[in-house]
Amino acid sequence: MGLINSILGKLFDLLLLPFRSLNPWAGMAFISLLTGLLMLFIYRLTSNQSGIRRVKDKIKAHLLELRLFKESMGVTMRAQGQILRANLRYLALNLKPLLVMIVPLVLILSQLNLWFGSEPLSVGRPTILKVRLQPDVNVLGTEFSLDAPPEIAVETSPLRIEESKEVDWRFQPRAAGRFNLTIRAGDKNYLKTVIVDGRHLDKVSSIKVKRSFLDELLYPGEKALPADGRIKAIEVVHPVKRLPLFGLKLHWLIAYLGLSIVFGFVLKKPFRVEI
Repeated sequence: MGLINSILGKLFDLLLLPFRSLNPWAGMAFISLLTGLLMLFIYRLTSNQSGIRRVKDKIKAHLLELRLFKESMGVTMRAQGQILRANLRYLALNLKPLLVMIVPLVLILSQLNLWFGSEPLSVGRPTILKVRLQPDVNVLGTEFSLDAPPEIAVETSPLRIEESKEVDWRFQPRAAGRFNLTIRAGDKNYLKTVIVDGRHLDKVSSIKVKRSFLDELLYPGEKALPADGRIKAIEVVHPVKRLPLFGLKLHWLIAYLGLSIVFGFVLKKPFRVEI
């Protein structure tokens, strides 16, 4: 999973490079357009296009039958049954391409969350570093410390929360840039990268997880922590990123899915894809 994340991370870095100093909507629209094209390609490749076309024609024919013979109860009931049957057939024909689409879509969503999920930290605004420990770690009996560069002021000693197996620090950025924090847990060191006052569109990894397929799939921003180490995850609390639209603040997922669907339906005729 680490290799896949590395390849996808570099690909998205390259795709979004021209948009980093622009309004985030520009990058979002570009990725949504590419997603719409990719989903159309997958759909056309994996779906029964002729079967879908025939089913849709049947549905249209039975709808017309309802209008023409609306006063005949027998014809109406039969047509409604045929419409229901055709709709079930249509759903069955769409099942295979939708299942295939899930795989690339999950990978894309994980990468987009790095770019549109969180804002960089701000100079002078304190935040929290959370270290989640493995269940067998002695929270009170293990030595913990946080080392930071001069641009990061660590304001508190470690706060140990035994019930949730967590150790927290509060720190305050003093300068813009990309910095590494070093968490010491016993005799082991763990790194966490933080970004302060980035561009309009910047890649922000708020959480670093241990090595496992599911964790690395959902949080691909940084190289995974050792699976056998004391730490399960390291999280920096970042402000949530929102996309402004006519006075509203949209979550990036709503914007992405909405734009991808719109682009997909607009481009299906030029690319001759029956949906």
